[in-house]
Amino acid sequence: MIKAIPFDFPYDGRLEPQHTALLVIDLQEDFLSPTGYFARKGYDPSPLRAILPAVNRLTEAARAAGLTIIHTRQGYRADLADMTPYERWRRERAGLDGTDVLLRSGQGFQISADIDVAPQDIIIDKTCNSAFTYTDLELVLQARGITHLMFTGCTTDVCVHTTLREACDRNFQCLTISDACASGDQYAHEAALHMVTVEDGVFGALADSVAVIAALRQLAGAAR
Repeated sequence: MIKAIPFDFPYDGRLEPQHTALLVIDLQEDFLSPTGYFARKGYDPSPLRAILPAVNRLTEAARAAGLTIIHTRQGYRADLADMTPYERWRRERAGLDGTDVLLRSGQGFQISADIDVAPQDIIIDKTCNSAFTYTDLELVLQARGITHLMFTGCTTDVCVHTTLREACDRNFQCLTISDACASGDQYAHEAALHMVTVEDGVFGALADSVAVIAALRQLAGAAR
């Protein structure tokens, strides 16, 4: 089990690699780059970049233990055919008209080169904050028999939390890794982490990367 709050994860003590996935949410250049979407909105991307070493350590440990690694990327079609009038209005209001920011044709859509992505990793492309909305994520999880999810990425209060909430509603067992998630708004980050633990873990459990890596290394050792 992984030492976590308000309960250790998983609740029944059965941490099985073949049924567990590590989610790496939206660690793309558009959120991490000083010229990307996040920076254009006036946020400092440095807190997001600060989690990259922890995410890579988790990815390495998860891969060695036999977990599935799933990365997500957020962005619209290059022709904007999947964008509603409201979304187009928000894009114009954000000063993104005429740019390739948050478009799948843009360089910023790509996962950061500083993130460890292996050929066998799964990549889910999305337009919404939740990685479940209009994607095949749930189908992929069901096909692989995955029932337990560990969350990393950005931003804690938006895409991570929205995906987490939907995962909980779909009865996945969820663990959020506190120092492997980040936001440009520290208050929102801390509030989102706190919300995981309210009502005795309404959105699952919360742990740090040290506890998770220790458990994953035990799993990897047991498999040898």
